[in-house]
Amino acid sequence: MTEIIKLSLAQIPEGGMRVCRAGGDREIVVCRTKMGIYALDNVCTHAYARLNEGRLRGTRLICPLHGAAFDVRDGRALGAPATRALGVHAVSLHGEDVEIAVSAAQDPAPFTP
Repeated sequence: MTEIIKLSLAQIPEGGMRVCRAGGDREIVVCRTKMGIYALDNVCTHAYARLNEGRLRGTRLICPLHGAAFDVRDGRALGAPATRALGVHAVSLHGEDVEIAVSAAQDPAPFTP
């Protein structure tokens, strides 16, 4: 099932992030870069950390806990210690309105050292 979250473009600062909730307790981080607006799961795939507490550098989202990096465009892990991609969600713009289609949560792959 897909949930639609609506935001105003003005709610997402240029070069910044905003967190929104889906399904009551699931957090989505919305990143606004010069290249566009992207929505991803807000929890690092390496260790439980809220990514919105980290840094956004261009299209790199950096975890505040251990420094894992993710590409906001497709969620792929760019740097250790993370090896699994983040869940990504479709974003569409309608004038000044941003719509995020949050897909159902997937069970994360088990951690293997």
